[in-house]
Amino acid sequence: DELIPLKEKLEQILHTEKPYLIPRLTLSSLAEIVNVSGRKLSVIINDEMHTTFYDLINKYRVEEAKIKLTLNEFDKYSIDGIAETCGFNSKSSFYRIFKNETGITPTQFKNSTK
Repeated sequence: DELIPLKEKLEQILHTEKPYLIPRLTLSSLAEIVNVSGRKLSVIINDEMHTTFYDLINKYRVEEAKIKLTLNEFDKYSIDGIAETCGFNSKSSFYRIFKNETGITPTQFKNSTK
C-alpha cells in the first residue's frame, strides 16, 4: 500500500519543515510541499490519519504554541503574537482551537507552566 510511506513522508515534513507555520496554508499548497496530488493527500489525512486537513494543521499549530508559551525567549511576545508565529490568522480562532485541544485557554496554559 503506497499510502503508508506517503503518510510517513507527510509526518516527517510536518516535523522538520513545519509548513503549518504558514498562515494561509491550504491542502493544495501542502500537497505541493509533499509532492503528491491534493486528492491523494486528502485520502492520507482522512483515511490513514483519521482527521481532517484543518484539524491536523491546527493540532500542530497548538503544539507549537504550547512550546512557545513555555519558552523564556517568547516572554516578550503577547499571546496573540505567539499565535501569529504559529500560523494562526485570528485571535478568536486561536483561543477557540487552543481551548478545544487542551481544555484550557492559552493564558491559563502559560500561567500553569511558569
